Amino acid sequence: MTELVRPAVSVVTPCYNEQAVLPEFLARMAAVLDGMALSAEIVAVDDGSTDRTWQAMTEAAAKDKRIVAVRLMRNHGHQLALTAGLTLCRGERILIVDSDLQDPPELLPEMMKLMDEGADVVYGQRRQREGETLFKRATAALFYRLIGKLTDVEIPSDTGDFRLMSRRVLDLLLAMPERHRFIRGMVAWIGGRQVPLVYDRKARAAGETKYPLSKMLRFAVDAITAFSVVPLMASMTIGWVMAAVGFCFILYSIVGYLLGYNLPGWTSLMAAIGLLGGMQFLMLGIIGAYLGRLYDQSKGRPLFMIREIVGGPGGESK
Repeated sequence: MTELVRPAVSVVTPCYNEQAVLPEFLARMAAVLDGMALSAEIVAVDDGSTDRTWQAMTEAAAKDKRIVAVRLMRNHGHQLALTAGLTLCRGERILIVDSDLQDPPELLPEMMKLMDEGADVVYGQRRQREGETLFKRATAALFYRLIGKLTDVEIPSDTGDFRLMSRRVLDLLLAMPERHRFIRGMVAWIGGRQVPLVYDRKARAAGETKYPLSKMLRFAVDAITAFSVVPLMASMTIGWVMAAVGFCFILYSIVGYLLGYNLPGWTSLMAAIGLLGGMQFLMLGIIGAYLGRLYDQSKGRPLFMIREIVGGPGGESK
């Protein structure tokens, strides 16, 4: 029985409709790996793209045997597509990087050096964010500050999934069965020695962002519900506060009745009903968000479904 020989480094990149930038990314990534003279693989995951992303992957895999092109059955979303690549990669060290070239592949040698010095994880921490609107920068800053307050896990601010991990950290990450995944938070939860590499994030080399406001909000909800029960505890606190307010209204009504006051009518009544009803629906929504995630998890369906794998050792198609 032959022993598995792992590449020194695996590069994992999830892609969705990235035909405009993918060839340049693969060329720059290959040049970095060539300069390092290490055994390597590039696992590119097509997350159900509707353009020529898959064709660009297979063409690149035919030219470079280090490239493994993975095609999912449908669009699963960035975090699950990334999980598919992480599950399939074989390297001793694993670089997570998006193919939009906002996070420069040329930082890999410096990341490897920090890991040689004893780091378990080297994560990119953004100093500047070029090509992004003031609104996106402000909401991103608010998100990291908010999740830092809500969770007991110290999740570094101004970071993405761009990071280099050891095989030990990856094995621990893959042992976590969460469906609604917040990978940068899961890696932070693992612990070990995690060190930052500060860099300036570039604008997209081509194409459009895959994270509009709706997806950003959904991602924020997944992150908060995956790492914090504070919203549930807050619902209990708000419930007690509203119960106290309601009790005060009752006392006010009784005192007013005994003293013969002309109590306010519809205005105050409707305001109280609206306030209490709104808070109840808000709390039910928070509870529903957690229950929905428990329901999804309980079904035990696979996190992702693979249609085809092209390339890798021997250049085979599977």
